[in-house]
Amino acid sequence: MVRIVTRAGPAPHGRARPVANEVPGQENELGPKAARTRSAIIDAALRLFREQGYEATTMRGVAAAAGVSVGNAYYYFTSKEHLIEAFYDRSQAEHAQATQAVFDRETDLAKRLLGVTDAWLDVMEPYRAFAGTFFKNAADPSSPLSPFSPESAAAREMAIGLWRRAVEGSDAKIPKVLRTDLPELLWLYFMGIVLYWVHDPSEGAARTRTLAARTIPLVVRAIGLARLPVLRASVADLLEFVHELKTAHAL
Repeated sequence: MVRIVTRAGPAPHGRARPVANEVPGQENELGPKAARTRSAIIDAALRLFREQGYEATTMRGVAAAAGVSVGNAYYYFTSKEHLIEAFYDRSQAEHAQATQAVFDRETDLAKRLLGVTDAWLDVMEPYRAFAGTFFKNAADPSSPLSPFSPESAAAREMAIGLWRRAVEGSDAKIPKVLRTDLPELLWLYFMGIVLYWVHDPSEGAARTRTLAARTIPLVVRAIGLARLPVLRASVADLLEFVHELKTAHAL
């Protein structure tokens, strides 16, 4: 999802290489004018995605809506996929900001986990009409938009870091066997919530919110049960299996 590129040399088909498919916040290093141009292109793309859908939106249309030349649009983003990567980065930053109030207020692990989930649903609600389209595309393992792709590594680590903050700031006693892997396991659980959200037709994602509210206490209870001696070996075996899967798929 995050891609760092340079200015040097021409891009394929004579297009200038993009300068701003970077780590969230790095656009500030482009300079005020370039950052404004990049932001305007993203804003225009999101508006067109909402109005006419992802598939019908073209880079030419995005450039026109942003008031820039097509070449300038390609200078910042080589494709619609890179625009979606930028959208992911922006929404991820908004998600982190939206969870801060919960982190400041709550130490109960279940409330912190539910706060992270609800904050994401709130941030994504304005984009829900079209977000399902590219989230479905992202489900393709070969897509660079997949949350499990090599291109998504940096953004994936940032997302996992948010779940790490949720755990480390809680008053929960995390079993030693789970301490290292728990944030990533929670992120994987959340990927299941996101998949459900993509197919959820309910207003305000009410069904998805109910699913999270019902399952998060079970997740927290399972974390506590991992402390029991009789389950430690089983938990260790499960984590070893997850590590083997990660190695096999180079996640």
